[in-house]
Amino acid sequence: MELKQIKNSTSSMILQFSIPSIIAMMLTSWITVADGFFMGNYVGKEAIAAVNLGLPIVYLYLGVGLMVSIGGVAIAGMALGAGDRETGNQVFRQTIALTLFLSAGISVLIGFGFGPMLRILHADERVIAYFQEYYRIMLLELPIMVVNSSLGMFIRGEGSPRYFMKVTILNVLLNILLDYLFAGCFHKGAAGIAAASLISAAVSLLFLLYYFWKKARIYRLGKFRFSGEVCVQALLNGSSEFIGEISTGITMFAYNFVIMRQIGVDGVTAFTIVGYTAYAFSMVIVGFGQGSSPLISFCYGAGEKMLASDIRKRTNRYVFGAGAAVFLLMALSADWYGGLFVQNEHVAGMVRSGILIFMVSFFFSGINAITSFYFTAVGKAAESAAISFSRGLVVLLACIFTLPALFGMTGVWLAAPVTEAVTLIITGGLLSRESLREA
Repeated sequence: MELKQIKNSTSSMILQFSIPSIIAMMLTSWITVADGFFMGNYVGKEAIAAVNLGLPIVYLYLGVGLMVSIGGVAIAGMALGAGDRETGNQVFRQTIALTLFLSAGISVLIGFGFGPMLRILHADERVIAYFQEYYRIMLLELPIMVVNSSLGMFIRGEGSPRYFMKVTILNVLLNILLDYLFAGCFHKGAAGIAAASLISAAVSLLFLLYYFWKKARIYRLGKFRFSGEVCVQALLNGSSEFIGEISTGITMFAYNFVIMRQIGVDGVTAFTIVGYTAYAFSMVIVGFGQGSSPLISFCYGAGEKMLASDIRKRTNRYVFGAGAAVFLLMALSADWYGGLFVQNEHVAGMVRSGILIFMVSFFFSGINAITSFYFTAVGKAAESAAISFSRGLVVLLACIFTLPALFGMTGVWLAAPVTEAVTLIITGGLLSRESLREA
């Protein structure tokens, strides 16, 4: 990565770093969609609802993993931009070790919390059975997933995003094959689908470790000197991502709580199916964010603040265009989309009536998320956290508990676009304030 190259080919550098990341993240989302397809077609709609009830657990892992990893990648990237490769390598080693330690600890704690969570949601016996069957295995898979994601960020930061993309392709193909074998052929149900995820994640980890043992040019595995200062700085710098993911987990719990009480299992199933599209689009946003963040950190660390801001603006234009494209695509395919996952007309009807309302949020969410990534990449955690806190918790929770009470299931679909529109106003205010400071 060279500053002159970034200046001369800014757009192409953004795409060069982002497209492999987007492909990798999209493929990751296809694992979730494939799991939902096999759950709905080979296990039942209650199994889809059970998986959705446990998504707050997944977001807890993602929150901790992203907080440590993105914070660490930003520090390492700025160190590389300043010419200090040794510090960057030490930060890498500490980040991976801390990610592994924290995610394994979460698995131990969550193992004792299944019962209370399901009692609060008033889940029925079939949903509870599928939940326990699936997530007891996923407690082993999720720490591996988090470490894989962290290693992938550093591979991209080193300038080799295509390698991580290839590993992700392997992960997806293996997962889909094993889903088909375990659920479709051997009829192992929810446990088989969870086992497929665990095996594919473990195989991917081996290929990622091989990269750092044999191919890496900057970041190498090995001993490290633990730095409390770097640890605190990384956690603070990645705090907005933690807030974003934990907020998503909290709001997902709130969504499930409200829908279960007002609509029932069919409502949760419909919301989950629409959520697959939202999750896939969020992976496009994260791909652009992870692709542009190393460039932003490098330029900012080299004193090129205007160039870092230009990278943000160009990336925002890309995600807005992507949101418009996804909206158009789903508008054309909304009639058959719900039936792809369940053979239940009531659920499919809910999906058809709500998906376009929900996806209005795609026009705003990308800009909000990329701006949050930008503030994290330049070390401005407070501004990043303000955006994440608004779109992921405060405004969204207010919408979840008011709009469905007023408009039923339509209110559920309206919660996301209203939240993103309000957050966009906050995002604009933060960017205006930064422009005045830099002037």
